[in-house]
Amino acid sequence: MRRRWLYPLLLLWILFAVGHAHASSLALVGATIYPSPTDPAIENGSILIKDGHILAVGPAAAVRIPRGTTVIDCKGLVVTAGFWNSHVHILLPGLLHAENLSSAQIDTQLQEMLTRWGFTTVFDIASVLQNTNLIRHRIESGEVKGPRILTVGEPFWVKGGTPVYVKGFLEANHISIPEVESTAQAKERVRQQIHDGADGIKIFANSIESHDILTMPLDMARVIATEAHSAGRPVFAHVSNNQGIEVALQSGVDILAHTTPFDELWSPAFAQRLVAAHMALTPTLTLWDEESRKGNASPDDIEKGMSRAAEQLRAFSQAGGQVLFGTDVGYIEHFDTSEEFKWMSRAGMSFPAILASLTTNPAQRFGYSTHMGRIAKGFDADLVVLSADPAQNTSAFAKVRYTILGGRVIYSER
Repeated sequence: MRRRWLYPLLLLWILFAVGHAHASSLALVGATIYPSPTDPAIENGSILIKDGHILAVGPAAAVRIPRGTTVIDCKGLVVTAGFWNSHVHILLPGLLHAENLSSAQIDTQLQEMLTRWGFTTVFDIASVLQNTNLIRHRIESGEVKGPRILTVGEPFWVKGGTPVYVKGFLEANHISIPEVESTAQAKERVRQQIHDGADGIKIFANSIESHDILTMPLDMARVIATEAHSAGRPVFAHVSNNQGIEVALQSGVDILAHTTPFDELWSPAFAQRLVAAHMALTPTLTLWDEESRKGNASPDDIEKGMSRAAEQLRAFSQAGGQVLFGTDVGYIEHFDTSEEFKWMSRAGMSFPAILASLTTNPAQRFGYSTHMGRIAKGFDADLVVLSADPAQNTSAFAKVRYTILGGRVIYSER
């Protein structure tokens, strides 16, 4: 008697399991696929995804699509690994005080700011840690569609060093970010932020004030960087001039958050020093255009400033420096990435180099290269589907049709 009941139950369980597997399976079919910046393109290729990972990738004829798989026709489209933006801020009013925001409100802001532009992973390098943790939790639970978020939480600036351009914003939004008064206080705060979930630490090597640029003392920067590194966390540095870069170099900072177009151009020897120190760079070129326009600069002055920033990026890139795509979005509200790609191209960066800045470089820099940054069997199914080929024109990196995180479509143009 027991066996008569057992077989029907077993059959139901098998049917449920098969149905569940099919429900979590997705295939992208007929695309031009760029598996990595260094691999040749796969023409008329397919990618099979199951349970958030890539099960198979190759020419369409070689990838068998099981019955019941959800299929996205990608004929005429291009697929790359999911994009990283390694310099964002979860600080827009549409994301602050997340406990009071609906899922739809957060969805809308994250889409407008990030997923619409292909970002499956972002590094937030200044925000309110508790708030960013709440948004991350809502994304990870599936309640909100958004990218994977790494964060530094609150940045470190010295006493009197809250940047003049953020004071009003912090006050208006009831945000308190402490100033660091001693190395002991700095060390303890690094430990606390990492304990609370920070994936990295950011220092303001320079802080722009009303009539001066305040530079963080080297001993403080060293203590912060050493403590972060002892916990295996990367250190970012905001820099406004070459003096700030010197502090970053001598303290062991890992990533420069900006170029410094208002200081001297970077000579080949200077760029080599940055590379020898194993520093990466997020160029944030669009930032300088936005800041110049705020200051009512003339078109000629904007062009000159942007060209200087691009020349610094060129020097760093030609020296073999690791470039990480970053836009400073969240501080600026220019979400469209087209301008950044245009200026990176003008700085001499090729299609493979820009693709690397979006994919393999950040995956390697932040310790995810064993399962992210490329399209390969067993890797996370973080993908971007583009409506044009960036190998022909790098502006196509901004023409996103679908953004896919862990096999789940988190943005669709249609």
